[in-house]
Amino acid sequence: MSLRDTLREIVENVDGGLAAIIMAYDGIPIDEVVVTQAEFDLQLLTVEYATVLKEIKRAVAVIKVGAMEEVSITTGQVRVVMRVLNDELFAVLVMTKEGNFGKGRYLLRLKSHALAEELG
Repeated sequence: MSLRDTLREIVENVDGGLAAIIMAYDGIPIDEVVVTQAEFDLQLLTVEYATVLKEIKRAVAVIKVGAMEEVSITTGQVRVVMRVLNDELFAVLVMTKEGNFGKGRYLLRLKSHALAEELG
């Protein structure tokens, strides 16, 4: 299965799924599948969250509590789950606030190994 197919499988199988994206910590998107256009700038959201995630990763390393695995952020409009794939990349699932958060987290965790393998 291709990287894009795996991303599509994740986002299309979550009620309220808007997009699934592979990002680098520098904010550069590697690949993405957008199934529903949001009322906000999705690219800006992911770039800004990449910056936040990089800082969280640094803080986790400083306090030595193990490697960061997952971070989620809920706002008034969306829920975003970010899962680490390797030292350079992470996966992002963006869904509506009313979306199925539990299933989204589960599918992202379940498919993260396959995504990491596809990336090499």
